[in-house]
Amino acid sequence: MALIDYKCPNCDGAINFDSEIQQMKCPFCDSAFDVESLKAYDDVLLKEQEAKQEEIEWSSHEDSKWQEGEEESMNVFACNSCAGEIIVDATTAATSCPFCGSPVVMKGKLSGSARPDLIIPFKLDKKAAQESLSKHLTGKRLLPGTFKSSKKLEEIKGVYVPFWLFDAEVDASMRYKATTIRSWSDAQYNYTETKFFNVVRKGNMAFDDVPVDASAKMSNDLMESIEPFDAKAAVPFQTAFLSGFLADKFDFCAEHCIERANRRIKKSTEVAFSRTVTGYVSVSPEHRDIHLRKSTVKYALLPVWVLNAKWQDKNYIFAMNGQTGKFVGDLPTDWGIFWRQLIIMAIIITVVVNIIIMLMGGI
Repeated sequence: MALIDYKCPNCDGAINFDSEIQQMKCPFCDSAFDVESLKAYDDVLLKEQEAKQEEIEWSSHEDSKWQEGEEESMNVFACNSCAGEIIVDATTAATSCPFCGSPVVMKGKLSGSARPDLIIPFKLDKKAAQESLSKHLTGKRLLPGTFKSSKKLEEIKGVYVPFWLFDAEVDASMRYKATTIRSWSDAQYNYTETKFFNVVRKGNMAFDDVPVDASAKMSNDLMESIEPFDAKAAVPFQTAFLSGFLADKFDFCAEHCIERANRRIKKSTEVAFSRTVTGYVSVSPEHRDIHLRKSTVKYALLPVWVLNAKWQDKNYIFAMNGQTGKFVGDLPTDWGIFWRQLIIMAIIITVVVNIIIMLMGGI
């Protein structure tokens, strides 16, 4: 009777001791192992099972307090269409909603909102944003004309979008199953030798200012597409930076955004570790153990130029990183323009073909 039920590290099949070779042998993949190696491998698996995986705890965020007089110097406008709320300085007149384009109405003085810890000031002005958008639209022949008008370009707005910035140190352990393949031939046969390896990587990493946008009005994909922001340029928040710009109030608290931050940090850790496993034909991850420590959260406002455009009852939002100039946005297709151009091309082709026929008939 076997005291330990060993599994093959390569195919997970049950293996037994082979007295002829004095090793444990798998009848399924024909791999052979010495007992001590298998015991060490099982010890690793046992420790992995006992380990508490992906233990990620973030320190609670304490809301920063507004300084005396700051709240009184800012107004809040509310959009009756999308329910968005934007913060402006006291000198800003009524404006339109940067998220849906609808008129906004004065709601009152700012109150009950957390004070940002940091702000990255706009580096690119409105003219640069308009030029970038114009360049982005150049050559788009099927784009509705309203998108290209200078009047529409004037509607682009500078908005400070709320983000939570996550800092953390990561301790991680990864195990991979890897293979190498060697082939050769002699006068009679072709040979292929496949070797299997268990590759272990352990180490730690530090993450600073992992951004997660806290606005319900801005698409997560859109905001991630205009990254990265240079957090080193962030400065302590002062209301003076809002002069001439809009600021969105956060819709999601830090606790709500933790899951997304965890996913981003975990994915980045896995990618970084996997890049160290080289020299193999194939590599597949089998186990991960990720722990975060010294994790903190900061509330920041990041600069984004935003243009909202409506076409056939659908809103299209274009966004440009107000620090780097990176620009993204979906564009609609005016099928009326498409069919008109198709008909014109068909007419031109028909006329050319008829002329060629006439000339050939004359010959």
